[in-house]
Amino acid sequence: MAVLSAAPCRKLRWLCVSRQTHHPDAGARWVEACGGVALWLLSCWPVWWALPAAAAPVPELRSAWAAAVTRRLSLPDDEGTAYAGRLDVALRAHGLADLPPQFFVLVDRSPRVQAMFLFWGAAGPGLYLLGSAPCSTGKPGRYEYFETPLGVFAHTLANPDFRAEGTLNDQGIRGYGVAGMRVFDFGWVTAPRGWGDGHPGQMRLQMHATDPVALEHRLGTACSKGCIRIPAEANVFLDRLGILDADYERAIAEGRSVWQLRSDRTPTPWSGRYLVVVESTRTERPFWTVQPPVRRADRPGWAPRARAATKR
Repeated sequence: MAVLSAAPCRKLRWLCVSRQTHHPDAGARWVEACGGVALWLLSCWPVWWALPAAAAPVPELRSAWAAAVTRRLSLPDDEGTAYAGRLDVALRAHGLADLPPQFFVLVDRSPRVQAMFLFWGAAGPGLYLLGSAPCSTGKPGRYEYFETPLGVFAHTLANPDFRAEGTLNDQGIRGYGVAGMRVFDFGWVTAPRGWGDGHPGQMRLQMHATDPVALEHRLGTACSKGCIRIPAEANVFLDRLGILDADYERAIAEGRSVWQLRSDRTPTPWSGRYLVVVESTRTERPFWTVQPPVRRADRPGWAPRARAATKR
């Protein structure tokens, strides 16, 4: 098996600091750091393709995720097993129990969780958690805000992906993240409206990065209009390894041109195509999730200031 180089880890640890301080060269250095991970992934490529389809290097893939994604979550083993069970149930319910081993992306839309999980395996032989990160799903309560729908959604060429232009919207936000971020498109789906009578309506389900300065720090809370927002580094990881690109890789094998894919991608033999959205029943927020900021009224010793008397 390939051994994870320490160089990409050092670059990404430095990157985490640079992004938090909003260094003016952070964008260029972010590309440089991702390049370090890319070199490691390229070194693994011959090893991965030499393995049988049922023998993914799970420890190496977990190490790759940990090296590439700084904004990640660390689940206890029992939670990982529980989410593998939820994924297994969803796949079987949709007639996908006989799929060969491949990658899956699972999302828990619970307001007390708001997390994405990368799995490898199959419903029968077993599902292995490779990594997790905070995400944001739909927050009902405002006009044109949908509740992210539950279910299993196929990532196919029927709904081609595209890449972020990095431009600002009317609110000064880069809604899809910096230029070049991949927008994974799952097409039009039926979802509960978060306004009015709440009856189901049509929304475009996408999974994408978000504004690195204004919104990425809010991942872990429900705040989207129905799409799934994920960390930029997780976006690059899914994109570069072709995690959900089974149909795209097939198109390339058939000689078709697919402009959406990176020229430096390092796909493995286990590209999948399924995004699965579930909702766990939680009465409290798990300790391993992103903890919401403490409200002023909940801080020890805090009390509202008395209003000064005004002259009449």
